[in-house]
Amino acid sequence: MTAQPPDPDPSRTPDLEPGGGVPPGSTPPDSAQTSGLSHPQPMPSKTMPVLWLVVTGVLVLMVAALIVSLAVGWLNV
Repeated sequence: MTAQPPDPDPSRTPDLEPGGGVPPGSTPPDSAQTSGLSHPQPMPSKTMPVLWLVVTGVLVLMVAALIVSLAVGWLNV
């Protein structure tokens, strides 16, 4: 194995007590970071949210028109 492990060697870590703890006031060394994005993420399209808002608005207007037409029909105005 040629790659080094990301965590420090416990036998060479200063102030490390048996069992892996550290005394008060000491902090163990950090591990290497391997997380993150490899390339920029594409921007999501704005077309679908706008389309859904328009479709929802049309449906709301159709239901409101139906309710008004039913109310006018029942009242015989």
